[in-house]
Order: sequence, then structure tokens, then C-alpha cells
Amino acid sequence: MTNETVAAIGFVSLFVLMLLRVPVGMAMGLVGVTGFGYLTGFEPALKLVGQTTMRTVTDYSFLLMGAFVSASGISRELFRAGNTIVGHWKGGLGIATIAACGGFAAISGSSVATAATFSAVAYPEMRRFGYPQSFSTGVIAVGGTLGAMLPPSTVLAVYGIITQQDIGKLFIAGILPGLLAIVMHMITIWIIGVARPGFLPAGPKSSWGDRLAAFRDVWSPLLLFLFVIGGLYGGFFIPTEAGAVGAVGAFLIGILRGKLDREGILQSLLQATRTAAAVFTVLIGALCFGYFLTITQTPQYVTEFLTGLGIGPYGVLALILLMYLVLGCLMDAMAMVILTVPIVFPVVTALGFDPIWFGIIIVMTVELGLIHPPVGMNVFVIKSVIKDVSMSTVFAGVLPFVVTDLIRLVILIAFPIIALWLPMRMIG
Repeated sequence: MTNETVAAIGFVSLFVLMLLRVPVGMAMGLVGVTGFGYLTGFEPALKLVGQTTMRTVTDYSFLLMGAFVSASGISRELFRAGNTIVGHWKGGLGIATIAACGGFAAISGSSVATAATFSAVAYPEMRRFGYPQSFSTGVIAVGGTLGAMLPPSTVLAVYGIITQQDIGKLFIAGILPGLLAIVMHMITIWIIGVARPGFLPAGPKSSWGDRLAAFRDVWSPLLLFLFVIGGLYGGFFIPTEAGAVGAVGAFLIGILRGKLDREGILQSLLQATRTAAAVFTVLIGALCFGYFLTITQTPQYVTEFLTGLGIGPYGVLALILLMYLVLGCLMDAMAMVILTVPIVFPVVTALGFDPIWFGIIIVMTVELGLIHPPVGMNVFVIKSVIKDVSMSTVFAGVLPFVVTDLIRLVILIAFPIIALWLPMRMIG
């Protein structure tokens, strides 16, 4: 059989396995190893599995840092700090939620965890002050997407491993686009408040004493974030060391503040282990599948096809992003990145786009997949936590923010320097 035939059989087999509900990582691993073994022999294929597994599981992870932070109750304190500053504005609780989601995402690195956490923390407060259900859940869903962009982002780390890009640079590249997302979401809330008077109520104004007290509760995790990211930016840490420093720092903060007891430590270790096992399983399968695609020359065929359409580099980029928006209706963010990046990445590099910038663009598009219908992983998470809200209500709440994110995507495509300015100035 020709390489093209083997590749086609591989994709069909992968699709069938996923229809049979075989976990995506295992399905990709089975197809990748079997196809690689058929073409090169099964002894090299088994060696590939061993080498790929060792290289992946010995890589770094920020997952333990995020688990310790979650167990320390920092999310509630971040929301309270934001609320004391802007809660008295119209829509102030929504703005506080976005700010707190950004702070929590910048430590945990997980969009789903951020959405689940603030469904329990912010939603009751917004409802208590009379905020509509659609707006309250929409803000939480959108705030959760910040975990995909702000470092330490799990999706960016996975992209970096698959494409062999510098993960530290990817993390730093996500900072300005992430801050831009926070600012644009806050502006969207302000516009909603101006356009619909009475729709978003104002809360009570906090005293300066309450504001200082709230900031005393959050300075330590914010300092930890600045220390870890500053160490990466200044060349003092490699990503592996930064993950270890962050985990130790989060552990010490939780202990010294009395927020992390023996049960909390055990639960954090179990949570990080489960999450790491799931992520690494998917990554190993994806890398094995990527090697299979490489040996069948599938990326080269796709590159030749797309570059031969005669629509120019940005036309091809638009097609790729449109594909991601469609896939966002069908699967979650991690699956999109793992399944498609090995195929589209060679196309993008052949067209001359910067791989770090493209990683940010991919994550931005994946963010949209987390909130737009009919799937929207963050919407499902919110629904599972808040039982009395309908899916249609949440989707109605996120629509204004989807428009905002599309505008932000255009801005980042038009001005790549927003993502690349900080990485270009990194030391080391």
C-alpha cells in the first residue's frame, strides 16, 4: 500500500475508535504505533513508544502549583478583592469576576477549573445583587477562557511540546494577549451597562479599610505568579524549574496562611496526579500519531494542497482558523490542538508565519470553542455546577463576548507584535 492509503486508513481507524468512545489519547496512540509499525517494523515502533513516553513524562508541569492554589481558597479572595474595588459600579461584579478569573487562571492554568470554581464563588454573589442569569453565567464562562491564554496555560504547553517550541516563550507571549482579553471583556461589560440602563445593578461601595484587607489576602499568590513568570522572562528558570518553584511556593503559601491542611495536601496531590496522567496519556498518543503522520508525509501533502490554492498566506490562515471554529462546535480545546496541530503546523511554517505567534492565535481560536454553541466546554461545566440554569441562557450571555473575542482575534492577526514583543526581549 502507498503512504497515502496507509494514512487514509489511519484517519478512518481513528475516527471509528473515537466513535466507539475510546479515549482520544489511546485511540491516537493505537493508530500511530500500529501505522508506524506497519511502515517501519514493530521493533522501531515499540522503541518509539518507550522514547516518547520517557521524554514526555519527564517534562515539567505546573499542574501541582494549580492544585495547591485551588485547595487554598484563593479564588474567593481574588473575587472579594476585585469586588471591593469596582463592585459599586454598574456591572462592577461582572468586572470583578473577569479580574478574579484572570488572576486565578494565571496561577492554575486551567480554563475548566476556572469556570467551575467561579460558578460556585461569583455566581451566587451576582444573583444576590440582582444580576440576570444570562449575564452572570456568560461572564463566568468567558472569564474561564482566560486559563487557555495566561501562563501557565496547559494548552500552550501542549502546543509547545507537539511543535517543539520554547514553552517559556509561549507563556510569555500569552501575557499581553491575555491582558488585552481582560481589558476588552471589561469594556464589553461597561458597554452593556451603558446600552441597557438598569440591566446591571451597582453594589454597595466598600471602605478603604475593606479594600486594604482584601488586598492583604491576595498579595502572596500574585507575588508568586510574578516571581515564577519573572524568573522565566529573565532567564533565571527553565520551564521545568519554574513549575517546581511555583509548586513549592504555592504549597508554602497555603501552609503559612493556614489554608492547606493534611487533607487538602492529599487532595491536591491526587488531583495533580490524575490530571497529569490524563494529559500525559493524551500527549504520548498525540506524539506517536504525529510520527505516523510524518512518516506517511501527510503534512507535506496538506501543505502542498493549501499553498497551491492561490489564496495567499492569510487566505490559508483564514481557512485554518475557520476549521478551528467549526471543530469548536464538536470537540474540546485539548482534542482540537492535539488532533490538528501536527497537520497544520507545517503549513503555517511553510507560509512564513511565526510559530510562537501562531500558538497564541490557535489558543485564541480554541478559547472561542470553549464558549460558542453547540458544545462550549465551559458552558457544560457551568451547567453541571449551577443546576437551575439552561444551556440556552448561558449561550445568550456569552454572545456579546464572542463578538469581542472575534475582534481581538483580528487585532492579533493584524498586529503580531502584541504577542511577540515580550518574547523577543526575553533573556536566555
